[in-house]
Amino acid sequence: MTEMLIEAKGLARHYLVGRHRVLRALDGVDLGVARGATLGLVGESGSGKSTLGRTLVGLQKPSLGQVLFEGKDTATPEPSFMARLRRERQIIFQDPSGALNPRMTIGATVMEHLRVQGWSRADAQSQAAAAIEQAGLATSFLSRYPHEISGGQRQRAVIARAISTDPAFIVADEPVSALDVSIRAQIMNLLHQLQRERGLTMLFISHDLSVVAHMCSDVAVMHLGRIVERAPRAALFKTPRHPYTGALLSAIPIPDPVRERQRMRIILKGEVPNPANKPSGCSFHTRCPRATELCHRVDPPLRSIGTEHQIACHHPLE
Repeated sequence: MTEMLIEAKGLARHYLVGRHRVLRALDGVDLGVARGATLGLVGESGSGKSTLGRTLVGLQKPSLGQVLFEGKDTATPEPSFMARLRRERQIIFQDPSGALNPRMTIGATVMEHLRVQGWSRADAQSQAAAAIEQAGLATSFLSRYPHEISGGQRQRAVIARAISTDPAFIVADEPVSALDVSIRAQIMNLLHQLQRERGLTMLFISHDLSVVAHMCSDVAVMHLGRIVERAPRAALFKTPRHPYTGALLSAIPIPDPVRERQRMRIILKGEVPNPANKPSGCSFHTRCPRATELCHRVDPPLRSIGTEHQIACHHPLE
């Protein structure tokens, strides 16, 4: 049986909008990431991907449900376990400029991250130097300010801060979306290398399915706060079963003009429903070409199809 390092069980995150409306950013998410695996999380903007990542690392508290780390509930840990959780769960933010304090050097930023967790100044200095080198930067960058380095170098600094505590689990929240195309491959290769060398468990969040195909072994698809499909990468890209996944995959451009003109695209009609006013039944039925009266009434649970797929749909694709 595969060992899950971190799990979400019935995870919900609600926000009060105005006086009476509730925005359900996460709406009963069940998700596990196996130790040493890289799980891709994809979906449109506003689907809840970043909220899920931040909740898994403890930056936001769940409204309902549990986050389990090595089978233990993270909501009521012992003090020693809480200190370990802060060290073992880290996040790489999407915007490196916003993730770094412009008034602090890169070295001071990484060291502060270590000092608040109890490291001595000398140990923090040596660990910061080691982390910055593992992230592909020279130690001379420790004395530089964020505005003195490029966007790709700033993202490497953010990665150095994340790996400086030797974490077991990292959430990479759109780590390459703010970078030039020429730099993206370098950062993805760096994350691959760190994952292999350190045995990291990673949740890789992205809206770019081509990036997910390169980075991840399994892929989960999110829509309006829920997981609607999950499968190994090859199975999901070859035979998507949820209509929403099929539409996302059909939007990936093919670098062949002839095949691009000949293929069939799935064009979704209508607007994404407001998370504060979700439709009854399946939240995708307002845009789904396969929706029936059943979809309007009953919200489908996430269930297994065969040995590889999990899907939340009444009428899956063939």
